[in-house]
Amino acid sequence: MREIVLDTETTGLSPKSGDRLVEIGAVELINHIPSGNHYHVYINPMRDVPDEAFRVHGLSTEFLRDKPLFADVVDDFLAFIGEDPLVIHNADFDMGFINWELGLLQRPAIGNHRVVDSLALARRRHPGGSNSLDALCTRYAIDNSRREKHGALLDSELLAEVYLELIGGRQSMLTLVTGGGQEAGNGRLPGGQRAPARQRPEPLPPRLSEAEIAAHAAFVASFGGDPLWHTYGPAAPEEPAGRVAG
Repeated sequence: MREIVLDTETTGLSPKSGDRLVEIGAVELINHIPSGNHYHVYINPMRDVPDEAFRVHGLSTEFLRDKPLFADVVDDFLAFIGEDPLVIHNADFDMGFINWELGLLQRPAIGNHRVVDSLALARRRHPGGSNSLDALCTRYAIDNSRREKHGALLDSELLAEVYLELIGGRQSMLTLVTGGGQEAGNGRLPGGQRAPARQRPEPLPPRLSEAEIAAHAAFVASFGGDPLWHTYGPAAPEEPAGRVAG
């Protein structure tokens, strides 16, 4: 399964008030694991960046002046996200800007049906607590020391780790498919067939000495008959001819 974890930076809080996108960052997840494939672009907003926004993300008007317009990158952006689910923290904010920019270019809006809001997931899992990205990184012991300012790509990478924890954490690794097609978590092959047990290349050396094994076999033999232990342990030593055990 392919998912895209996405974040944006903007000139302000509302596209209806003239604010625009200045950065998009996204990382690809395959079966909930980062694939290493990502998308990142700075965007010229065709307006000045207010001081309040600059203090958040550090992207100045001068820095963005020679960057491409959204119209120049829209095709690459849409190609990267494809038709796959989008994982976004506080999704209404980011999707509001993305769909506004798409609307300015007369492109179809991206529907909410394909958006997973990680903030909503966090609020359901941790009601009453802070569920900002920084707070969730602290909660799950995720290193966010590089996050001196907001940045779309870095925040997407951190959110990918947070999202993994929100949907089950590292336990989800137990359901991955191994290179041989076996589901690591349940020992079954695709289709439900049980996979053969994996064997060590070389058996471990016995933990019992030969004397201990012989003493145990003699003890079991003293019970007479056919004790259950014979089924699981080493066979008892053969009795001398003419002697009846017990």
